[in-house]
Amino acid sequence: MTELILEVENIKVRYSGLPVLQGVSVSVKPGETVCVVGANGSGKSTLLRAIMGSQRVFEGTIKFKGNEIQKLRTEEIVRMGIIYVPEEKMLFKPLSVEENLRLGAYVLNSKEKIQENLDMIFRLFPRLKERRNQAASTLSGGEQQMVAIGRGLMSNPAVLMLDEPSLGLAPILVDEVLDTVRRLKEEGITILLVEQNVREALDLADRGYILQTGRITGEGTGQELLASDIFRSAFLGI
Repeated sequence: MTELILEVENIKVRYSGLPVLQGVSVSVKPGETVCVVGANGSGKSTLLRAIMGSQRVFEGTIKFKGNEIQKLRTEEIVRMGIIYVPEEKMLFKPLSVEENLRLGAYVLNSKEKIQENLDMIFRLFPRLKERRNQAASTLSGGEQQMVAIGRGLMSNPAVLMLDEPSLGLAPILVDEVLDTVRRLKEEGITILLVEQNVREALDLADRGYILQTGRITGEGTGQELLASDIFRSAFLGI
């Protein structure tokens, strides 16, 4: 049996005393792509922020490589190897593509490793290599998302968490970003994905979870969930 790299066990999170996550459990194995899908307000982003230590967990545990991390600071969690790419992207718009990417390598001390990672990202995203000296503000929405993901990859994450990477993009760019996630999966990168394009996310994921009003209501392989009654009920209104 493959050991879990990330294990969220029965966590509860509140905002202003109101329950947001109510006993949520999620697990990720090394090399897996796992997605969490649900309606707006279901608690998906809260789950990722709780894993990152930026949202307090009232009950339950979060384990990374077998060690509890729910009481650690975000910086400690980053240095352990979990990277969170938020939906806001948070690029430094006046800086160039390459400068933005290099900012993601602040936890690395080796110039050789930083250059190796940069070369890997330019191989994954040839368009970023073409635009390496352009200001991030001049890029399309899809290209900016590639920079945000690339910046996350610069630190050699053990787990890459992507929060709504296609949010707000035109349909053609949505396909482009999800193809990017698929390429990362093929590279063997461990991914925990929150995504509003439910069918596409479940189609590319190894496993998935359906989150509704702060509770997990379904889990299984992506194909199992797509064929399930809970999927039809939650997302198709059937």
